[in-house]
Amino acid sequence: MTPAALTLWAGFAIGLVFGVAGQITGFCLTRGMRGWWVTGDGLKIRAFALALAVAILGTQLIDAIGLIDVRRSIYLGESFSWLLMPLGGVLFGYGMVACNGCGSRALVLLGSGNLRSFVVLVCLGIAAYMTLTGLIAPLRTQVAALTGAAVGEGPQSLPYLARAVSSNVARVVFTLVTAGLLLWFVFAHKPFRSSTKDIAGGLIIGALVPAGWLATGWLGADDFDPAPLVSLTFVAPIGETIQYAMIATGTKVSFGVAVVCGVFLGSLVAAVSMGKFHLEGFPTAERMARYMTGGALMGIGGALALGCSIGQGLTGLSTLALGSFLAAGGILLGGRLALRGPLALPPL
Repeated sequence: MTPAALTLWAGFAIGLVFGVAGQITGFCLTRGMRGWWVTGDGLKIRAFALALAVAILGTQLIDAIGLIDVRRSIYLGESFSWLLMPLGGVLFGYGMVACNGCGSRALVLLGSGNLRSFVVLVCLGIAAYMTLTGLIAPLRTQVAALTGAAVGEGPQSLPYLARAVSSNVARVVFTLVTAGLLLWFVFAHKPFRSSTKDIAGGLIIGALVPAGWLATGWLGADDFDPAPLVSLTFVAPIGETIQYAMIATGTKVSFGVAVVCGVFLGSLVAAVSMGKFHLEGFPTAERMARYMTGGALMGIGGALALGCSIGQGLTGLSTLALGSFLAAGGILLGGRLALRGPLALPPL
C-alpha cells in the first residue's frame, strides 16, 4: 500500500474512533462551556482539558523524537494575523453556542439522526469555502496581509519565543508546565475523578491528535509526494467533503475528507448499536434560522482563525503555536458572550 493510501485509511480509522467516542462519551466543548459557566457542571470542560493535555504531550513527544516535524504545519508559519485569529475565534465560538455544538459535534449528532446537524454542516461548509476561496476570500487575504505579525525567521511558537534560553529546554518547560496545569485543573475536581466516561473521552480524543500527525507526517512520508502535515480539524474538511461529493470525478480524497466520513460512520454505528438513532428536526422556523446563522458563523470564523474548537483548540494548541492560543482564546470568548452577558442567546 502506498503512503498516500495508508494516510487515508489511517484518517478514516481515526475518524471512526472519534465518532464512536464522541457518541458514547458526549465529548463536546459547547457542553463543557455551558456546564462551566451556566449550570455549574464541570465534567465536560475538564474532559476537553484532559484531551488538550494528552494532545500536547503526545504531539511534543513525537516531534521531539523526530517522527514528525510540526514546523511543517499551518499553525507554525513565520507569521499570523493578530486580528483574524482572535476575531475568527470569537465568531466561531458564538456560532457554536448558537447551534448547540461545533462542526465535529454536528457530525456526531448527524450520525444519531439529528437532521438539525445536517443543516448546520451544510451552512458551515459553504460559509467556510466562501471565506477560504470564494466571495469573502479576497477581503480575508487583504486583511491578513495588513495585520500579519511575525516573531522572527522561525515558527511562531512559544518555545521559539524563548529560544534565547534553549529551544529544547523551552519546549520541555512549556510542555510540562502547560500540560501540568491542565491536569491539575482536571483531576483536582473530585466528581471528574469518578466519571469514567469523561476520562475515557478526554484520553481517547486527545490521543487522536498525535495519531493524526503520525498518519500524515510519518505514514504519509514520501520523498516524491509527501502528504501535507495535518491532524484533526473540521471546518475546511467539512466544506471539502461537500465539494468532493459534488465533483468527485478527477479529484482525490484528502485526509480531512477521510476523517469526516469516518466520524459520521463511527457515530452512526455507535448510535444504532446503542439504540440511540432516531430522526429529529426543527420544532420552529425560528430555531432553524438560528442554527443556519450559527453554522455560517462557524464556517466564516473557523476559516478566519484557521481552525475550529478541535482544529485550533486541540490540534493547533498541541503545537504550542502563538496564533493558536489567540484563536482558542477567541473561541472561549465568543462562547462566553453567547452564554452570559448582554449578548447572551436565549437557551435552546
